[in-house]
Amino acid sequence: MTVASSSTVWEHGRFDARRGTGKVLFGRMYEDTAIETRAFAKAQRIFCIASAGCTAIALAPGREVVAVDINAVQLAYAQRRFAGECGHRGAAETFMSFGRTFAPLVGWRRAQLTQFLDLEDPAEQSTYWERVLDTWRFRASVDGFLSLTTLRTVYAASFLDFLPSHLGAVMRRRMARCFGLHANRTNPHARALLLGEFTDVAAPPAGAIRAVHADAAEFLEEQPQGSFGGFAISNILDGATQGYRDRLYAAIRRAAAPDAVVVQRSFREPPTMLPENHAADDRAMLWGIVEVKLAADLV
Repeated sequence: MTVASSSTVWEHGRFDARRGTGKVLFGRMYEDTAIETRAFAKAQRIFCIASAGCTAIALAPGREVVAVDINAVQLAYAQRRFAGECGHRGAAETFMSFGRTFAPLVGWRRAQLTQFLDLEDPAEQSTYWERVLDTWRFRASVDGFLSLTTLRTVYAASFLDFLPSHLGAVMRRRMARCFGLHANRTNPHARALLLGEFTDVAAPPAGAIRAVHADAAEFLEEQPQGSFGGFAISNILDGATQGYRDRLYAAIRRAAAPDAVVVQRSFREPPTMLPENHAADDRAMLWGIVEVKLAADLV
């Protein structure tokens, strides 16, 4: 969930606006890689954003993966995970962990959350969510925690411009949508979000992932035509200028093999008509847009 160029928010390598070295922003990726795995079923060579390394690791078996990130510190962290090191908290996890400390104040007990996460019937989950967990105190707390006033204490303005208004209400709707569609028991993202418990993944096959410190568009512009059968670009266009978006799309189209597929995410709310949107299929439940489309159709 990083990368880009001077025309995006990610090059600075920090969430705040302070000067200094880059940081590990993401200890984990909040993306359901089952979507990429299905989308790239026929692809043998994949371009992806390195971020915390989760997507690259999931896609590595049976494929060649090139993982690119502009944040050198984040890339080094991903490389350690490629080598088998366990993950640890990044800046995003620290912020989310702080939010979870308020769980007792909204009436959430660990026993309740554990019971909820053990459910596997979405209809039962929706009922439990509405009756037990989606309390007025929870709603008020989330709305306050995700308000611009609170977020400005942690994030630079450039990270807030692309977020939907009334973010708390939006995120609560996305959570409810996920709980009503996907079994909690087999959803590691639900446990990570509610309890902060993460399942580490096995190291990828040796040599399957090539890590590159570079801007995504610049790197792809230098690749031979038809180099990649799949592109997992995360949400690097959140906070990007239209000029960078056009540049990246042109670079992808040029580097794409015939019938190559692109998976891209965004925190933004989707337009009214977006037939390729698979956000409801993403068990990480955070996204407004998860777009799966042919590289040739990017405009």
